[in-house]
Amino acid sequence: MKRKDVVIERFAPSPTGYLHLGHAFSALTAYNKAKKSLGILKLRIEDIDNNRCKKKFERQIFKDLHWLGIKWSEPVLKQSNRRHIYNKTLYDLKNKGLIYKCNCSRKDIKNALSAPHRSDRRTTVYPGTCLNKHLNDDFVSLRLNMRKALQTISSRRLEFIETGYNNKKSVFQRRVDPEELLTNFGDIVIARKDIGTSYNLAVVVDDAMQGITHVTRGEDLFEITPIQILLQNLLDIQTPIYHHHKLILDSFGNRLAKRSYSESLLSLREKGMDQIQIFELISSDKFF
Repeated sequence: MKRKDVVIERFAPSPTGYLHLGHAFSALTAYNKAKKSLGILKLRIEDIDNNRCKKKFERQIFKDLHWLGIKWSEPVLKQSNRRHIYNKTLYDLKNKGLIYKCNCSRKDIKNALSAPHRSDRRTTVYPGTCLNKHLNDDFVSLRLNMRKALQTISSRRLEFIETGYNNKKSVFQRRVDPEELLTNFGDIVIARKDIGTSYNLAVVVDDAMQGITHVTRGEDLFEITPIQILLQNLLDIQTPIYHHHKLILDSFGNRLAKRSYSESLLSLREKGMDQIQIFELISSDKFF
């Protein structure tokens, strides 16, 4: 399928806390890249985790983005309204024999949604304990049969274009090694029963629905990109161009994160900072 001429970027925050400087940098990077290309920015609220997502955080996201001067194309997509779409996608994968139920302990799959943001890579992969079990409703997750998935698309080249991630060139094409998918990821969790999907599945389906041509996000998500390339091929979805930017760090060299209670844009505003000071902060070399 021919890529559309218009550049469509996106910003996709989760309302699990207040936005911080790292979010501001990512949102502004995507917004400015879209403007430079005479394209548009789309907004997505990734609110599928009912236990962690809060309406007050969602409302503040809109206020913060408006305050930063960021404009986006309507309508705003909310993942909580799209569970039936994720279910249909899972049903299609099930009919192809590519997923199976798993009832392993929650410890095996904890942080499934936030796993892409972890800095450490797992040294072991799921051993396929439930691959040949016949489970009914006694399961906690659905897993992708990685080996069978790769066999399904064996004739295709898994690759994507990257324009960031410490790239000395302006653009380079990265090939995904199928063997690395087996050894580094294995049979990944494709959906949690309590949520109905996973980060990787939802983001691939939603990017396609919104017509995203360029994905701009932090380099902490670079390592899980191969999983998304695989899913795009399994679902016959166009692969966007990726730009993984450097991260803003705190004074101790740690990545800013909501879970570590990094200072929010709201609190910085309440201290009297204005947009220009925020822009100066996120463009300062000391944060990289």
